Amino acid sequence: MPRPFRFGVNLTVPAPAREWRAKCRRAEELGYDVILVPDHLGMVAPFPALVAAAEATERPRLGTFVLNAGFWNPALLAREVATTDALTGGRLELGLGTGYVPAEHETAGLPFGSPRERVDRLRHTVEELDRLLASEEHLPRPAQRPRVPLLIGGNGDRMLRLTAEHADIAAFTGARSVPGSASGQLAPITAEELDERVARYRRLAAGRAEPAELNLLLQIVVVTEDREAAVRPFLELVPHLTLEQVLDLPIVLVGTREQITAQLLELRERYGFSYLTVLEPCMEVFAPVIEALRGA
Repeated sequence: MPRPFRFGVNLTVPAPAREWRAKCRRAEELGYDVILVPDHLGMVAPFPALVAAAEATERPRLGTFVLNAGFWNPALLAREVATTDALTGGRLELGLGTGYVPAEHETAGLPFGSPRERVDRLRHTVEELDRLLASEEHLPRPAQRPRVPLLIGGNGDRMLRLTAEHADIAAFTGARSVPGSASGQLAPITAEELDERVARYRRLAAGRAEPAELNLLLQIVVVTEDREAAVRPFLELVPHLTLEQVLDLPIVLVGTREQITAQLLELRERYGFSYLTVLEPCMEVFAPVIEALRGA
């Protein structure tokens, strides 16, 4: 029996209080199950934005997608997580990652580190959060027990191992960092490469008592009758891929509502992705797909 779909929207555009609350309410009206916020300089501060989202809504879960472990001291982060979970009535889902934008660390005056160092830092953060938030002596206390649900995002071997060991939700980006890019440029991976990454994760997670929920971030959603015409403007961004390969990318949804709905059912069947996230610019256009898949 496949896991039921859940749908999240990552709100990336800062806004004044009234406008922020209005778009959170709109996400709830459209049927999104999770309202998410990123952790990048120039975007909203994650925890106050989620508390405001909770005040404006009743049903959706609220998550970070994903916190950059390099920005956070574990003890201070535990305080933020516990407070936010309490203030949102136990609706928080904590997403964590290594960070991938060197320029942000330079601006913040924080070390970026090698890939190994960043994964080590994330592991330390995860283990400290588990220790601190599980303690009855820790104040403040989160609302959720035994802990706030944990999402970890990443594709590399060591990240997949950490995810298999600790995460309730395993998040895949469907892309990898471009070597040497200070701005954190990402390049999509093919459907076959994603097959291999998910299979690797499943081998590492084979001994889990409970299987994790699998998440995929969808980068492009276009409802159209002409799939090829809709994709052509994106080809210059991925010169190493053909038009057919771009249309086959798991993170690209292009077609009629019926075609996109069928594609997502196939993604769940092929990879196990049942928790799907779109970016804020796609929030409205994706809503009819949510309606079509609700209960599937």
